[in-house]
Amino acid sequence: MPVPKQILSQIKAIIPPLNGSLHKGQSGRVGVLGGALDYTGAPFFASISALRIGADLSHVICSPTAAGAIKSYSPDLIVHPILGEGESDETVRSTLSSLLSRLHVLIVGPGLGREDYMINFAKLAVNIAKEQSMYLVLDADALWMIGQDLSLIKGYRRAVLTPNVMEFKRLSENVKIDPEIPPEERAMHVSRALGGVTVLQKGAEDIICTNTGEANKEEAKLNQIPEGESAEERMVVDVPGGLKRCGGQGDILSGAVGTMMAWGKCFETGGFGDGSVPPSRIPLLAAVGGSMVTRTASRRAFSKNGRGMCVVTQDMIPEIGGAFAEIFGEGEKGWGTSTTKEGGKL
Repeated sequence: MPVPKQILSQIKAIIPPLNGSLHKGQSGRVGVLGGALDYTGAPFFASISALRIGADLSHVICSPTAAGAIKSYSPDLIVHPILGEGESDETVRSTLSSLLSRLHVLIVGPGLGREDYMINFAKLAVNIAKEQSMYLVLDADALWMIGQDLSLIKGYRRAVLTPNVMEFKRLSENVKIDPEIPPEERAMHVSRALGGVTVLQKGAEDIICTNTGEANKEEAKLNQIPEGESAEERMVVDVPGGLKRCGGQGDILSGAVGTMMAWGKCFETGGFGDGSVPPSRIPLLAAVGGSMVTRTASRRAFSKNGRGMCVVTQDMIPEIGGAFAEIFGEGEKGWGTSTTKEGGKL
């Protein structure tokens, strides 16, 4: 089933225009928190995908044990090795608060691992992000983390969770979803159990749900929405993907969703656009758009490499631009054209 034209129109509304009117930073500043001793690829894939989709700046917040490797992968990434095992919460909180205040979205989880100190700093970052009303994407071990403490994210409607099959099963058990509920309906129940967090359930078809209930006074203040606002929406993205799913595809999805949420934040704060899309819709729109781009990039990579060449995540990265153009077209709200005579602002 095609994504409705109204949804595509709203997604395009939050895409920064390529017309020379914006300066550096107004097309999204993205942060990825993850990267420890054993995991350096995942935060790289998430952060470089953000740039390839169109974010202006991409930051990686990681352990010093991962920083050297991540820096060597690309000079385009800004790497902050501040999550040292011996660092105090007070020191890290001060640095994180300053850094996150300059970003539009925080992606938590790619390459996070489950070491105590990394989980502790990830929790700290999530709480700071909530204090600053940032958009959040949680993936991989960040989903395990919130499964241990649901209060970290419950009721925060500016977040998207991106579980795969096993992560979704575990999350469903964490929030005590009745296993007799039909599989295609469970994401809606998980969203409601978590107080309206948007859930992107990855699979043969990606199921994206937001189910909030009416916002009370406290929830309205936390999420910067009108008291009483509610949403109940379910989208299925069945855009064809590749026939082989490589291990880092979820990291590319996180980067894609995060970038679109960063664009949504710029749109929300008046960087561009006409304000026609309510901020409460941005997580769902970003999840749909990110899913479409990632699945299309996967298909394009597979069509060139197939099983014989063994598609890997790096094969998908060069396909992101073409995938975006395939979905959103060209022009100032698509992948751009070569006809613009004037450059952007510095």
